[in-house]
Amino acid sequence: MQIALFVPAPFATVSGGYVYDRRMVAEWRAEGHAVEVIELPGRHPLADGATEAAALTAWAALPDNARPLIDGLALPAFAPMAEALAARGATTLIHHPTALETGLPDAERGMLRTIEHALLPRLHRVVTTSADTAERLARDFGVAAKRIAVVVPGTGNAPRSVGSGGTGCAILSIGTLVPRKGHDVLLRAMARLFDLDWHLTIVGGADRDPAHAAHLAALASELGIVRQVHFTGELVDAALEAAWQPADLFALATHYEGYGMVVAEALKRGLPVAICGGGAVGSLVPAEAGVVAPPGDHEALSKAMRRLVFSADLRREMGDAAWQAGQALPSWKDQAAAFIRALEQET
Repeated sequence: MQIALFVPAPFATVSGGYVYDRRMVAEWRAEGHAVEVIELPGRHPLADGATEAAALTAWAALPDNARPLIDGLALPAFAPMAEALAARGATTLIHHPTALETGLPDAERGMLRTIEHALLPRLHRVVTTSADTAERLARDFGVAAKRIAVVVPGTGNAPRSVGSGGTGCAILSIGTLVPRKGHDVLLRAMARLFDLDWHLTIVGGADRDPAHAAHLAALASELGIVRQVHFTGELVDAALEAAWQPADLFALATHYEGYGMVVAEALKRGLPVAICGGGAVGSLVPAEAGVVAPPGDHEALSKAMRRLVFSADLRREMGDAAWQAGQALPSWKDQAAAFIRALEQET
């Protein structure tokens, strides 16, 4: 199969959605499929005229035998091209609808919802990463259920995290520094645990929302926990693995996740998890492997985390359960094959 994948530039970013895209591309190519990644410059997902023009130019250059696949973050750039997308049988990959991104002004959210509601029902197929998102696409965005396919992310082989070996609790959180990831909620939760011994490392790039990233740093100072919190910026490959290995606990106070790849990675490494269950992510975590609090509720998250931060024995017990759950997660190879089947399926 020949696939043309449209993504916002740059494709090299380490965000969860792009990890999914990159792993799919690698597996497809390994199986002999011809995949061209077309990086669209400009503003995403709130595309301006120049971004739409770039999308139109790239679309016009598509080979006749290529199957167009559009990452959902780039989909709004194709807003003027609904008829062309439908005629060509285009597919989109939706990690979560962009209209659900936390922190957007109501006007921008409404604009994205209008675009997605207009485009999504017209596409040949909508592939999404969780049953929760699939249900929402059908209910709120008018996509016929027969056009939706769920292909959850895979996981790769990963060594079990060894932990800090110290007397305190080393907590790791990974996520771009944007409002949806709820790092402010996590900071407020941790500040309530002033009587416990802990250290929090937050891995995530600040480029998407520098103002929010600055707010997080200021909030840590305001809460009096600046010495216990370390912002590393974006980490990849060996540096990211080096952050995983000494962790005792993984935490993510996300408001919404289409799946929760980084939580799956934590389970794969045998880390107990403490999360806010926004979107599909709560269903990833077995009760014996971690704690789940309501989105945005820092008090509930703090109360749920207290025993985990305090008790190394409880962390070991939950870590064993996390390891077992992680080993049962699907591989990237299997999920890439499932995605190809979704592309081939007739509606």
